[in-house]
Amino acid sequence: QVQLVESGGGSVQAGGSLRLSCVASGLFWNRRCMAWFRQTPGKEREMVATAPDGESRAKYGDSVKGRFTIAQDNSRNTVYLHMNDLKPEDTAMYYCAAGPGGGSCSAYWGQGTQVTVSS
Repeated sequence: QVQLVESGGGSVQAGGSLRLSCVASGLFWNRRCMAWFRQTPGKEREMVATAPDGESRAKYGDSVKGRFTIAQDNSRNTVYLHMNDLKPEDTAMYYCAAGPGGGSCSAYWGQGTQVTVSS
């Protein structure tokens, strides 16, 4: 059974920082892909950051490049999203996702954690 549990969301003023955490269990794939997505009402889900998997480098959405960083602690099966210089447009529900790799990074989803950025 795969479970992804996000935490770390909250409210912050523009220019502030937050760190989101995703604790994964049941991920036994030799290769895996883990990523962060976000979604706001009326918009499609947007890829925010994809962790490196040994074959590819970390990837970031254009709107967050230079501000967000994805990091992994494999010993704890945890993926982090460090968010700096937050902007109001970063307000969204943030989801952790995982897949077996090979382009599949969203076979499983967490329940999401809300991030709200005020100006």
